[in-house]
Amino acid sequence: MKQSLGAKTLAMPTPVWLVGTYDENNKPNVMAAAWGGICCSKPPCIQVSLRAATYTHGNIKKRKAFTVSVPSEEYWRAADYVGIASGRDTDKINDLGWTSVQSKLVDAPYLDECSLVIECRLKETVELGLHTLFVGEILDVKADEASLTNGKLDIQKIKPIIFNPGDSGYFSVGKKIADAFKQKTPP
Repeated sequence: MKQSLGAKTLAMPTPVWLVGTYDENNKPNVMAAAWGGICCSKPPCIQVSLRAATYTHGNIKKRKAFTVSVPSEEYWRAADYVGIASGRDTDKINDLGWTSVQSKLVDAPYLDECSLVIECRLKETVELGLHTLFVGEILDVKADEASLTNGKLDIQKIKPIIFNPGDSGYFSVGKKIADAFKQKTPP
């Protein structure tokens, strides 16, 4: 028998993404966000949902762009830090000793330390309540060669962090269990 847990944000897994923006003084900023995902195939788009209270929220509205840098599991402490600290109060990228790279496609920085980067132009903004959903049209995906196998992204090499809202824990990706889009008959 299933037990009701109530209306909560318990969908899983959720990614840990580092959302990069510039502020009004062109200072690069990054925050961790777990409310995000792919939302359209054509044009290719992702979405992140952010509270209006975040510094990044205002930066996206002003600059109409953002990047997503996908941190590997070795950077869980850094991801946790940039999700807690505010860019209003500190230079988080400098605090970490990390390198911000200015995108040549959008008005936002990405993090050189992350092996996977998504560069987005703001396409849509939807006010939902506590969160604003920002839809970014993907203009490019950049990946370190070391994160590829036969020219394709290799999740076991990227080692992205996954957030579990049920226990507020960070997790790593497990083993591959099968190839997708192969089961044409009922199992």
